[in-house]
Amino acid sequence: MFGYRVPSPDQAMLISGGKRGLKGAPFRVVTGHGKFVLPFFRKTRFLTLAMHEAEITESCVTRQGIVLTVRAVIAFKVGNDHESIVNAGQRFLSEQHQMTILTGRIFSGHLRSIIGSMTVEEIVTERQKLASEVLETSKAEMGKIGLIVDSLQIQSIDDGDTGYIEAMSRPHKAAVQRQAKIAEAQAAQAAAEAQQEADRNQAEYERQTAVVRASYQSEVDRAQAEAAQAGPLAQANSQREVLAAQTELAERAAQLRQQELVAEVVKPAEAEAERIKTLALAEAERTKIQAEAAASYDRVALDQALIEQLPQIVKEAATGLSRANVNVLNGADGLGELAAGLVGQGLTILDTVKHNLNGTGNTAGNAAGDAPRKELPTQEKPGS
Repeated sequence: MFGYRVPSPDQAMLISGGKRGLKGAPFRVVTGHGKFVLPFFRKTRFLTLAMHEAEITESCVTRQGIVLTVRAVIAFKVGNDHESIVNAGQRFLSEQHQMTILTGRIFSGHLRSIIGSMTVEEIVTERQKLASEVLETSKAEMGKIGLIVDSLQIQSIDDGDTGYIEAMSRPHKAAVQRQAKIAEAQAAQAAAEAQQEADRNQAEYERQTAVVRASYQSEVDRAQAEAAQAGPLAQANSQREVLAAQTELAERAAQLRQQELVAEVVKPAEAEAERIKTLALAEAERTKIQAEAAASYDRVALDQALIEQLPQIVKEAATGLSRANVNVLNGADGLGELAAGLVGQGLTILDTVKHNLNGTGNTAGNAAGDAPRKELPTQEKPGS
């Protein structure tokens, strides 16, 4: 807009003409915002607020009379407050580059003054103290012209060809060199000890490794030997088990064969012998009964028929016994007992029948009185 002016962030706008500024200043100061300026009746100028740098190289004489060349760098700028801007504007607005020249001269004078009151040792060893004193003595003077110093750095101190600083540093250099040699020797000794310790550790490690390797090898050899023996041992155990199984099988086969022989040969033979014995006993008993029947005249025809059937009954019993597969616990004696039992049962049946017949015959005889007896025909003995 025509007549509206705005300063840069690092500038202060000075407006002259019209009414005066604060505290009777010949111009008004505007920073950070714009302002309408009436053309032709007002004049606008800009003062930089940016940082400036001044470098000085000054020959100074110390309290000991030794000449030193000191090189320093000063960083400064116009203060941000209204008073500093007014003071700097009145002095440097037309030739702002003069701020650097004037600042260098001011600090050169203060630097010579401060160094003149110090020794070389103090200057060399206490550079920060030197810089602080120079800043402190120049602050008031710089403030009058509207400038403030941000920093002062002493970059170098040189005594030329006098060699004072070098001579001053020799004891320190010797001490440093001595300490360096001592440190180097200690480092070498420590390195040698460390190497020896490392060698010992390496040897110990190798020894332990060899022991462990030998132990492992021993275990491996033992395992291999056991593995090599495991095959034959397993084969022998297997063969032994096979032989035991074959032996048991043979024993069982022999027992089975023995039982088969007993069932096929012994038992039939015993049964046949017992059958023959039973037949003989039955024949003897039949003969006895026939004799008794022949002697008795009061036998009836039924008695004679029973007598004739008794051998057949016993024979059938004996034949059935020979055909039966009977398990006899006590051999021939048991079989004999069985046959005798059968004969005994037959005889018991016969006695019972005879007893009943006798009772019936007596009753019939008493009823018949003196009826004549009928003579029975004589029976032929078996085998006659």
